[in-house]
Amino acid sequence: MPSIDPSREDLDRGAPLPNNTHIHLPPNFSAFDTVEQAVDMAVAEGIRALGCSNYYDYTVYRRFGQLARAAGVHPLFGTEIICLVEDLARAGRRINDPANPGKMYICGKGISRFDPLSARGAALLQTIRDKDSMRMAEMIQRLDEVFSAAGFNSGVTEATAVEMVVRRHGAPRETVCLQERHIAQAFQETFAARLTADEMEALLTRAYGVAPAAPTDNAVATQNEIRSRLMKAGTPGYVPETFVGYDHARQLILALGGIPCYPTLADAVTPATDFEETPAALVERVRQLDIHCAEFIPVRNSPETLEAYVLAMRRAGIIVTAGTEHNTRDLIPLTPTCRGGAPVPESAARIFWEGACVVAAHGDRVARGLEGYVDPRGRRPGGDADIEQRLRSFAAEGQAILAG
Repeated sequence: MPSIDPSREDLDRGAPLPNNTHIHLPPNFSAFDTVEQAVDMAVAEGIRALGCSNYYDYTVYRRFGQLARAAGVHPLFGTEIICLVEDLARAGRRINDPANPGKMYICGKGISRFDPLSARGAALLQTIRDKDSMRMAEMIQRLDEVFSAAGFNSGVTEATAVEMVVRRHGAPRETVCLQERHIAQAFQETFAARLTADEMEALLTRAYGVAPAAPTDNAVATQNEIRSRLMKAGTPGYVPETFVGYDHARQLILALGGIPCYPTLADAVTPATDFEETPAALVERVRQLDIHCAEFIPVRNSPETLEAYVLAMRRAGIIVTAGTEHNTRDLIPLTPTCRGGAPVPESAARIFWEGACVVAAHGDRVARGLEGYVDPRGRRPGGDADIEQRLRSFAAEGQAILAG
């Protein structure tokens, strides 16, 4: 395997510019109410490249692309999928969900075949949407039963939850894929509209079996508590997740023209998950899954741990990117920072910029019918022989695109 020194000044052929390769936009659950809000925030922070990684519908990407380009922000398109690695689930090994063995989040970077979807891409995506929709509908029903037993008939249904998203974001109904956070929000907003603060506290006390910890006038905290107390494993509203397999998720990313990417927790949980116990172990396991890209959400990490994992991955020839998710109602800055607001180490920042450039070049190439960083099977043409040269070539090409 090639090894490089990521502290070299010429790593990314230029000074890194602010970038973010992972946010969620409505109708996904998001900190943003509109695409315009996200783009305006990117402009205000000087973000040069902004990537969206929505779950299970990409209709919003056309508007995102138009608005971002008009504002001088380069749009990067991606996806996020939840899947199951069955052999690791059977072995009880945790990947990048610390609570669920075998459950894996996987992203696709630089996707371009989403408007329109290919027949294969549409079929793979519909399977995921169908499984997810059935689970969300059953979860809403169970929560409604919990609150009915506590003395409150909410009237919340799958249809009313979808309508809440449509009304809030102006999204077409068929593009809405409900998430757990949407459901918690629908119930919380129903309580807030129909109950006094004291009545809501009494209702939640009956439903939880203990007094709520979150103040009832704090909508986000109350929504989060509804999720944790009533929607997670072992709680009354929980519905077992029905995942597609890892290969299904990977094939969808490739059908979309993307680069499969591993979202990394590192010290976001302590101790680290079985899959990520050391940087070296993680590198080997990611390579075994035939994945050549990894991503961090630095706000979860200490600067020291972030740097250790990022450098280990880049030395192994893995593309590395960074984002913020913005998948809660907390409107944090778009510029990635480490835990507690500490700045991202300079060596990691250069690598993240290089990664954004590689993703930009890959997406542009595949959209034009050319060979991307990985081929349609998700493999690097040439294997490991010229990995460093390939990374630098794509980074230079992507930097020219972003500079333009």
